[in-house]
Amino acid sequence: MKYNSLSGEYKEIDLQTAALQGSAPDGSLYMPVSIPYMGKDWVDTLATKPFYQVAAEALHPYLSEFFSLQEVTDIYKEAIHFPFELKEITDQIYTLELFHGPTLAFKDVGARFMSRVLQRFPAAKNTTILAATSGDTGSAVAHGFYKVQGIDVVLLYPKGKVSYSQEKQFTTLGENITALEIEGTFDDCQALVKQAFRDRELREQVHISSANSINILRLLPQMTYYLYVYHQLAAKGIPLHICVPSGNFGNITSAHIAQQMGIPFGDFIAATNANDVVPQYVKTGEYKTKPSVSTLSNAMDVGAPNNFPRIQSLYNNDWHALKKKLYSYDFSDQQTLDCIAKVYQDSGYILDPHGAVGYLAAEKHLKEVNDQGIVVFMETAHPAKFKETVDKALDTSIDVPPALANCMDKEKITQAMLPDYTTFSAFLKNRK
Repeated sequence: MKYNSLSGEYKEIDLQTAALQGSAPDGSLYMPVSIPYMGKDWVDTLATKPFYQVAAEALHPYLSEFFSLQEVTDIYKEAIHFPFELKEITDQIYTLELFHGPTLAFKDVGARFMSRVLQRFPAAKNTTILAATSGDTGSAVAHGFYKVQGIDVVLLYPKGKVSYSQEKQFTTLGENITALEIEGTFDDCQALVKQAFRDRELREQVHISSANSINILRLLPQMTYYLYVYHQLAAKGIPLHICVPSGNFGNITSAHIAQQMGIPFGDFIAATNANDVVPQYVKTGEYKTKPSVSTLSNAMDVGAPNNFPRIQSLYNNDWHALKKKLYSYDFSDQQTLDCIAKVYQDSGYILDPHGAVGYLAAEKHLKEVNDQGIVVFMETAHPAKFKETVDKALDTSIDVPPALANCMDKEKITQAMLPDYTTFSAFLKNRK
């Protein structure tokens, strides 16, 4: 499998190069030259196989230049040693819990798989991983690469705009993990990382890569949990729609990749908070990025979604084709709080703020299209990572799992920085 940049300037790039570059030298993102269609026979046998085998078979075409099917299987089993759990909330709305990994968030899947692949690439030695985070990416990347020999990690996060527990998870490790506390928004953090990848002078001096979902190696393993949805629910024989709380739109991009490989999903539903760039695009056909605003579902506070051009490319940049398949709805913080309370009252299920936005979008979609199928929304993080918000919504105190409690009293190790590229670039050049 080879990879092309969305700009069209960089073509036939191998996976090792694409993964280590993070994005193309011109700043555009890599995509597979083609999405391999696995065939109806393969899809029909998914439910009869162990899931790790299904995951490895789907991932192998993208890694086959470097790894055998057995090696991909071994990497997946080593990295993803935790379960996905599907829960029924109503007759038509299910959630897939993706927070059973070490940092209690879906990004454990991509970050852990990526770290273990990079460990096996000789060219990855002496690499500095850059990642902007609005919360869970930082935790997952920090823990996924913690103490990995030859790889350093620099995380940029917006001061005061991630939850307390999220911050503690990625700022207390030390070793090869450096956290930069940026005086600004997530968009400022992301802009610094993007500019670094466009800076040819910097890249000649410092070997940088990315662990954000701009990196195709971070994004690809995320498609496996959509295979899991089909693996578990295909026997129902009714349409399966996928709903994803969306910020940078990498997660829902991976759902599209699973669909193009042959999984017969129905609609895709992108759920957002007040950062409604994509809902407005779906309505109007005009794609206008804008400054992000802070919300209770902070991991989705993105005003310029990095991965949306990848989704557009999968629809050949045809808005009319896209809006027939991709639906997108936005919701306020008050609606989010009300949803957490109502779902708990009706079913006893505790949502995190991102999951609540997903539930609201699933519910709205079923009403709008009058569909008789099932919507599965992604519960992307454990509610205890947003304890203050969830406690407020439920008027109670929820339990905190050990994975969070154990880091609460550790000392934060960070470096403050203004969102200034000259300062950031100098920091990277002078680290070693």
